Amino acid sequence: MSNCAQRLLDLLVAHGIDTVFGIPGVHTVELYRGLPNSGLKHVTPRHEQGAGFMADGYARATGKPAACFIISGPGMTNIATAMGQALADSVPMLVISSVNRRDTLGRGQGRLHELPDQQRTLAGVSVFSHTLHTPEALPEVLARAFAIFKSARPGPVHIEIPLDVMPQACPALVPKTTEVFPPAAPDAALAWTADWLADAKHPLLLLGGGCADASDAVRALVERLDAPAMTTINAKGVLGCEHPLDLGACASLPAGRELAHHADVVLALGTELGETDYDLTFDGGFHLDGRLIRVDIDAQQLARNQAADLALLADVGEVAQGLLARLPTQASHAGAARVAHTRTALALHDAEDVAPYAGFLDTLREALPDATIVGDSTGPVYAGNFIAEMPAPRRWFNSATGYGTLGYGLPAALGAALGVPERPVIALVGDGGLMFTLGELATARTCRVPLAVVIWNNAGYGEIRRYMDAQDVPRLGVDLPAPDFVTLTKSLDCYGVRVSTGVALHQALSASRQAPGPTLIEVEAHRWSA
Repeated sequence: MSNCAQRLLDLLVAHGIDTVFGIPGVHTVELYRGLPNSGLKHVTPRHEQGAGFMADGYARATGKPAACFIISGPGMTNIATAMGQALADSVPMLVISSVNRRDTLGRGQGRLHELPDQQRTLAGVSVFSHTLHTPEALPEVLARAFAIFKSARPGPVHIEIPLDVMPQACPALVPKTTEVFPPAAPDAALAWTADWLADAKHPLLLLGGGCADASDAVRALVERLDAPAMTTINAKGVLGCEHPLDLGACASLPAGRELAHHADVVLALGTELGETDYDLTFDGGFHLDGRLIRVDIDAQQLARNQAADLALLADVGEVAQGLLARLPTQASHAGAARVAHTRTALALHDAEDVAPYAGFLDTLREALPDATIVGDSTGPVYAGNFIAEMPAPRRWFNSATGYGTLGYGLPAALGAALGVPERPVIALVGDGGLMFTLGELATARTCRVPLAVVIWNNAGYGEIRRYMDAQDVPRLGVDLPAPDFVTLTKSLDCYGVRVSTGVALHQALSASRQAPGPTLIEVEAHRWSA
């Protein structure tokens, strides 16, 4: 008879999991007993934080969760940062960990990997954290996790299995894979929303990451309303490239705020209206004076940040389709003219913190036009959040939103590349952030993934330097010498090149698709010329 750990593998496959990121340890070896014959692909990162970031990137690129197998204690505290980033950006992730024997939990006996209460420690960075006390409870706990992934605001789910439960004999378990549908808006609410929008003189749409899987319906709705649309960073690509009604992520900028101020009806679809999308100046200056309609699958989110005049607890795609059936054939709100006027006022390509990166970002897109670009917190990423355009959703994401961690770019890009191997993936990182998770370059080499790792090397923490200078704070801890990345790359049996021109960058990116592993492309910021 199989044991609990082996039955877990069967249930994961039944729920559609195909990839596991994990580092084996003495407390998780039982999870690995049946793994070779399970049909699951296992990827071994060099750090548990890397495992979490890889699962995050995999989920954002594919729209479906991956699993992580993590040891108790330090393994879980290591992955906590990645879970925090995923929680902030509503990214599904299933974290399976070990925990000490049930009879020792909470007793403070100084056992290996012991935490006072591991489950409670991880509860703060997960949608829910659960201790499995019997194997028979596995189907129910996993069903709860996947119900959240499919029909509620997703995020990391943590399930810990005590060491004495993992090897317990366990009969075949029937997976609870009930189809779960997200909530649907009542007809009355849709009719009310359609009336408000039809009567609006200056409507505005705010599109968030919740629109990523409903881009066709959302785009049709934007066009039907002929209204400007602001897209958050995680909604980039929902309207495609160069759409005449797409203003991008400009809600933190004066011209964007002015447009929002004059909107008489605002429809916010799948966005938390949070600080890192709407108030990057951190001054609380984003205000909506018109009537606000919010659509979200999280009831609590409907009451956060901006008070709604009408709140619909519903799936964004279903609401968009419902509104299309109720709205007049074509509105006339001069949307393209309003967008053009606002773009002129924004003058983003002339802004001092955007203009230096415009040619660089253009080269990325020209060299690999279909690429998914996964970023860390670094200057080109901040600029790209404003001006980069993507042909489809799930092609641009980074850690500058939500939790705002460093070290995300490389492992998350690897997760994305494993999830969508048919598409080029670029990791866009700074030299400072890369040092957090540099070891995952070895993981990419082991996986033989043709990943382009583009480093914007400005010799330290350039954005913090700039902020210190602006605040008249002496520079301290920000001027850090980086290693010779090209030489280091060669020691990992990868290809590395240093470039300073757009032509050289274009050539290196094009060649990276034919490489048998990752290509590291170091851009020397002080010498860069588009």
